[in-house]
Amino acid sequence: MVSASEAIAGRQDPLVVSRRHLIFDVPLTGEPSGSEVAYVAMGCFWGAERVFYRLEGVLCTAVGYQGGFTQNPTYEEVCTGLTGHAEVVKVVFDPARMSYEAVLARFFENHDPTQGYRQGADVGTQYRSAIYVLDAVQERTARHVARLYEERLRAAGFGPLTTEIALAGEFFLAEEYHQQYLEANPHGYCGLGGTGLSCPVGVAGI
Repeated sequence: MVSASEAIAGRQDPLVVSRRHLIFDVPLTGEPSGSEVAYVAMGCFWGAERVFYRLEGVLCTAVGYQGGFTQNPTYEEVCTGLTGHAEVVKVVFDPARMSYEAVLARFFENHDPTQGYRQGADVGTQYRSAIYVLDAVQERTARHVARLYEERLRAAGFGPLTTEIALAGEFFLAEEYHQQYLEANPHGYCGLGGTGLSCPVGVAGI
């Protein structure tokens, strides 16, 4: 993992994506009143975003970069490993129709969170497993669900969980062609692969 002193400096001007969401026909920035937001990283964000925009209760998704040091990075910079960012999906959801726990369950079930700085054939710190939380309530929930899932993983013979759980820093929107990539390119690459284990959310109390 690159250090802050080694990271690319970046730039002041943010990337602007004007296109609306290809599924929900809403802007990619901003959230409706009463909605909640989750930030998750689970490998290449093309397939990861598709997992969430197909779920009932999700209002919008966007892909971008988070968890690193570089201001307003480009995709090419993130791929060098010199920004410190992960490829992240921003999930905007209606808490009356979908809980934060349920978002995390889909997160854990749709990738292998034991692989460290990789996801399948995709290797690099940008492909790490991560949950970036917005407050103490989200952090408590994330750590509890992670513990439950790690118990299930270990019982099935997997190694330790490597998912990073940290306070969310700034989310930098990725370039337009990455947004809902697999909707625009139905036969495009998707490197996601889960462990086959379900996540036991809703038990033991949160």
